[in-house]
Amino acid sequence: MLPASTVSQFSRAAPFGISIILPFLVLAAATQGGWWLLLPPLGTWWLYTILDAIMGRYTENADPDIEDHDLLWYRLITMIWFPIQFVMIYGMLWYVTGADHLSTAEKFGAFFGVGVLSGTVGIVYSHELMHQSNRLERWLADLLLATVLYSHFRTEHLLVHHPHVGTTRDAVTARYNEGFHRFFFRVLHEAPRSAWQAEKAMLARRGYSVFDGSNPFWRYGVLQLMALILAVFVGGWLGLALFLFQAIVAIWQLELTNYVEHYGLTRKHLGDGKYERVMPHHSWNADHKASNWLLINLQRHSDHHYKPARRFPLLQTYPASEAPQLPRGYPVMTVAAMIPPVWRRLMNPRVRAWRRQYYPEIEDWTPYKVGSLPPPVIR
Repeated sequence: MLPASTVSQFSRAAPFGISIILPFLVLAAATQGGWWLLLPPLGTWWLYTILDAIMGRYTENADPDIEDHDLLWYRLITMIWFPIQFVMIYGMLWYVTGADHLSTAEKFGAFFGVGVLSGTVGIVYSHELMHQSNRLERWLADLLLATVLYSHFRTEHLLVHHPHVGTTRDAVTARYNEGFHRFFFRVLHEAPRSAWQAEKAMLARRGYSVFDGSNPFWRYGVLQLMALILAVFVGGWLGLALFLFQAIVAIWQLELTNYVEHYGLTRKHLGDGKYERVMPHHSWNADHKASNWLLINLQRHSDHHYKPARRFPLLQTYPASEAPQLPRGYPVMTVAAMIPPVWRRLMNPRVRAWRRQYYPEIEDWTPYKVGSLPPPVIR
């Protein structure tokens, strides 16, 4: 019989692990076709939106000093996802490319569902894994990102986004009044370049060339090439097209999330290219219960940026007096972000209220437009 403490930990972790059964929604959609293709988005985005409305917010905080060995079940949830996602993607490639009952449009519809999971779950889990010091977890993050062809995200997130969030150096801090669609294409262009420059600068500080074997971009390239070759081997050229499509869907979801997390929030410029330290009020916070189960507490984003090394079950939530609050969880907010007039009506008044609350001394925000202030000091 398992010790009572182990059983208790498992029961607390279990709601976060429901994602493990979500690939069965993709399987059902592919085998049935037709309206069943709506099952993956309905069973993730919309189901959790309804559950948020029913269950509301969860404002309790775990003890942040709990040790890793007491978080085993939480860690396993993220660590077992790569083999699940690998089988889902390539198993579906094998099945769908040979499925005569599916039209070409239905085959891409099935892989929209695959992309929903590789983005909503896979990239979110890779984000958790890349922040850990454990070598295995960081490798799992790289493998997950390779399956959506977005490997540079690890470098960009750790070396650019976290140090420079809320400044013009960070591409994925959405600017005030910047619509999502403009943001999306800007980030697709700027983020890989800033990630490459960050690795180049780090290697230079260590006395190495950017072409040195320790540059992780070589690993990123090899893993992504292997993922593409395997897609062709399993599903032919149609398989490659389906694989690329699910990657686009996953990346779209990631950047929607990035857009929501920091829209309009900036760090105060202190002069000489220096900015104030990152605080909880530099990220939008959301502690809606069900969607945080799906997204392993990613919505407690204020604490994640304040204490990036904290594992997801230990992330803290904050009251409105300490961090700005989203009115709904990410599933609703990302839909609003896709419609810029709706988004601006919903969020621009909140950004202006945030400015009055935290920076009443700043009357003219014009200098905080892109390119108007010097970039952060690079050390």
